[in-house]
Amino acid sequence: MTETQIPAPLVRRLRAAAVAGLLALIALCLAWELWLAPTGSGTLALKVLPLVPCLAGLLRHRMVTFRWLALLLWLYVLEGLVRATTERGLGQALAVAELLLCLLLFAVCTVYIRRRLRSAPRVGTADGEASAGHLPPAPEPAPVPVPAGDTAAEAAGRGTL
Repeated sequence: MTETQIPAPLVRRLRAAAVAGLLALIALCLAWELWLAPTGSGTLALKVLPLVPCLAGLLRHRMVTFRWLALLLWLYVLEGLVRATTERGLGQALAVAELLLCLLLFAVCTVYIRRRLRSAPRVGTADGEASAGHLPPAPEPAPVPVPAGDTAAEAAGRGTL
């Protein structure tokens, strides 16, 4: 999105929710692994590193960052599911919180992407049936020639059809 384009109010609110959710997820993961229920020497806190570069892209309304984050979140969902079923006490509660936060952030990213695509300018055909990010339909393949005097069944029997 360029500097001259001002996004719709809903898109701005969705971006703000995504940034808040991402910051909350980073804070939860750091607090979990360093202070609340640390496992080992705290090296699992490094799991937040892939989330940190997303902040800059979210703040700039970069579509690729929202898409990338929506895919990346599923790794954290898996971790939350595994740890929610294997840990007890505070660790289990933190895993459930991580799981819910990831699902909420995924939903926000998905709605943001859909809203941005819906408001994107139409490209393609003159009647505007193709939208941004979609390719026009592929042309139909040309028919296979059948030798003169052959029926389609005979040509199919020889494997020439």
